[in-house]
Amino acid sequence: MIQMAVLGFGTVGSGVVELIDGNQDMIRRSVAEGIYVKYILDLRDFPGNPYNERVTHDYQDILDDPEIAVICETMGGREPAYTFTKKALERGISVCTSNKELVAAHGPELLQIAARHNCSYMFEASVGGGIPLIRPINACLTQEKITSIFGILNGTTNYIMTRMEKAGISFDAALKEAQERGYAERNPEADVEGHDACRKIAILSSLMCGKTVRYEDIPCEGISKITVADFIYARKMNMAIKLLGVSRREEDGRFYVRTAPFLVRADHPLHSVQDVFNGVFVHGNMVDDLMFYGRGAGKFPTASAVVSDVVECARNIGRNISCRWDNEVLAISDPLEEVFRYFIRIDSARAAAAKELFGKVTYVEADVPEDDGEAFVTGRMAEKEVLSKIEALGGVKQCIRLLQD
Repeated sequence: MIQMAVLGFGTVGSGVVELIDGNQDMIRRSVAEGIYVKYILDLRDFPGNPYNERVTHDYQDILDDPEIAVICETMGGREPAYTFTKKALERGISVCTSNKELVAAHGPELLQIAARHNCSYMFEASVGGGIPLIRPINACLTQEKITSIFGILNGTTNYIMTRMEKAGISFDAALKEAQERGYAERNPEADVEGHDACRKIAILSSLMCGKTVRYEDIPCEGISKITVADFIYARKMNMAIKLLGVSRREEDGRFYVRTAPFLVRADHPLHSVQDVFNGVFVHGNMVDDLMFYGRGAGKFPTASAVVSDVVECARNIGRNISCRWDNEVLAISDPLEEVFRYFIRIDSARAAAAKELFGKVTYVEADVPEDDGEAFVTGRMAEKEVLSKIEALGGVKQCIRLLQD
């Protein structure tokens, strides 16, 4: 059997081990000799767990074992995941990961190390949970000029906003529910402030252009300032609010990239993507629109994506599975120049001033308890113009972009 190790025995890591043992008959259809998890690296022991006998606390045990051909890194964070991954690749051991933070920060470097040592670095599970997304872009769409990728990339925030919309509960109450159900971490900042989705759209953008789009350069907004009132107005407009990662190739070759809440109209497929599900659109110049949909989080969906990479690496031991992504940093376009329509809520006292500043707008009437304001949708205008008007107006309660095709 092909021997492997799993780094980290948390939610995803334990799912990987259980899936490999439980679905061995399916794995053998692609890897006839089978795959066996020989080591599990973790700081903890797991008394009573049937896998406890495979646990080691010393990474060197794994590196020094000549039988280990593949490693799954499911630890999360940059360190020690980066150091462990680099050491494995330098020894010709393929690494598969679900760690979007590490991939976004060091992806091209680790891909180059893998190529030099005839092994592979694969990261299907770093974006979209259980949805096959990276491999289709990297293998099935190489003939396409991909012009845009956008969608719902974080299941936690989508669950929170679904609960706010359907149950009419506050952000804090919906977040508490998500934490109780295991969808949100105790410290939910990476999810609710958009950082997780931002890293994912950075990875997808990099694969789309073959260069490095740094997530630190991407404008990023979360959902913590979205209120129940916003959802009431959205419903009145026959729309839904979704946290989206957006990446678009401009006509001049530059890329517009952003993570932010958007208003999505009812006839758009993303409107109906709810709970912990993700939905991602990829547009190619020949294939047109493709939509990828599925669970964006969870133990076994994410583990399934990791193991798909393990199987691919096991079928290509001693060979590099290439990925077009170099370390040249791509400068993204100025977000202040981008043009959208905007949904804006204001204090009633500023209604006259808003009319003078924004000119012709479409007002939205809705029965919003305990809200003494007004709401309207602007015409198309550049973001810098909107921000200038908002600053001059003052008293703006909300400003959300409308998704445009």
